[in-house]
Amino acid sequence: QVQLVESGGGLVQAGGSLRLSCAASGRTFSRYNMGWFRQAPGKEREFVASISGGGVTTTYADSVKGRFTISRDNAKNTVYLQMNSLKPEDTAVYYCAADTRPWRSNLSGPPSLIDYWGQGTQVTVSS
Repeated sequence: QVQLVESGGGLVQAGGSLRLSCAASGRTFSRYNMGWFRQAPGKEREFVASISGGGVTTTYADSVKGRFTISRDNAKNTVYLQMNSLKPEDTAVYYCAADTRPWRSNLSGPPSLIDYWGQGTQVTVSS
């Protein structure tokens, strides 16, 4: 079992920045591919970004490319999402995700394939 705990959400004005963190349990964190998804009210959960176990491979949704950066610190069992130039349409609950299959470094497939989820953290961007 892997437990994921997100933090760092909040209310920010358009154009501002936030950094989300996700702390994971377990001693094999560096083997997990990690990602961030988000879900806005009335919409399906969607992929935002993912990073491979060693941190070499990153993937982003087109809507966040150039604005968001995913990173990880395997010594701290933590993955981050730095969000810059935030827009009102970025408003959503952001979920941390972990996938234990080594070949799935890109987590942009269906959310139903994800092995573990965090509880989510709310991000609200005001115009």
